[in-house]
Amino acid sequence: MDKQQFLQRFSYHHLNDIESGYHHAGNLKHASVLIPLVHTKQGIEVILTKRSKHLKHHPGQISFPGGKVEAADIDLTDTALREAEEEIGLNRGDVDIVGQLNDYHTITGFQITPVIGFIPQDYPFNIDENEVEEVFSVPFLHFINEKNHLNYQLKRQGVEHNIYFMPYLKYNIWGATAAILKDLVSHLK
Repeated sequence: MDKQQFLQRFSYHHLNDIESGYHHAGNLKHASVLIPLVHTKQGIEVILTKRSKHLKHHPGQISFPGGKVEAADIDLTDTALREAEEEIGLNRGDVDIVGQLNDYHTITGFQITPVIGFIPQDYPFNIDENEVEEVFSVPFLHFINEKNHLNYQLKRQGVEHNIYFMPYLKYNIWGATAAILKDLVSHLK
């Protein structure tokens, strides 16, 4: 899939056609993530980060750049861009925003808004090592291939939850990151 095909499919379908499957009851903390995409000769690649191991929340996990909404943020896109700039040095002017997915509720009480944007190829990331250990890319075709979608059912406080996994090489992409990627793939089909 190239950038033009992605944009056509993304804009053709309505977001209401997909469903994350989990809705958290109670007060949610608002957050936003950026799904940075790169168009290469081989197709689209998804940029992901590996969180630093010393972090209190989700150490060493694979994620998108992003975080909690702050009072100074104009909107959820601003949150995603600010966090991407802080975490991996991605200048907001270098991101071509194409849209967003439906909010995703986490078991831990967050409402995450995924924002999608294309960035230039071979971007010179400037990693904040306090937050991010590594930045890497995965071909989007890996996520489109549903054979790479693994699912585990977990029971928590009497409620069954689907936990998604999409392993790639040495990376275990799971949880909210995998669920958001699953939603993106579902939206494009």
